[in-house]
Amino acid sequence: MSEWLEHSVQVEVEVPIELAWGLWSDLEQMPKWMKWIDSVTISPDNLEISLWKLSTGGLEFTWKSRITKMIPNQIIQWESVDGLPNQGAIRFYDRHDISIVKMTVSYAIPGLIGRLMDNLFLGKVVESTIQADLERFKEYALNVKTN
Repeated sequence: MSEWLEHSVQVEVEVPIELAWGLWSDLEQMPKWMKWIDSVTISPDNLEISLWKLSTGGLEFTWKSRITKMIPNQIIQWESVDGLPNQGAIRFYDRHDISIVKMTVSYAIPGLIGRLMDNLFLGKVVESTIQADLERFKEYALNVKTN
């Protein structure tokens, strides 16, 4: 039986909410700021389905994901429908010319082993990685804003 582990991080980005939203909602651009994501491909048959490829430390994972909720300038929520079990959301908070971008990621790994790995190191690695991804997104968004 699998355990679901969840991690949330956020970043303040000095760009209008429409710009932050626009960059995130273009899923195929995510590898530009997400370190472990090699590619995201939107299904030509169904725009709510995307194929993801992640690689790190010689390991490679793929999965299909489905957008379960999308409210412009507020939230993009997803769940995997095939492959690596995961789900999560990107939430956007408008603070006038500052956008707060909060990412929550949940993933399933086998029971006791997963909990032990999460407590020892996995949770810290995942949180520090997605925090670094959000910091790269911040730099990317600021660069887009000034160009």
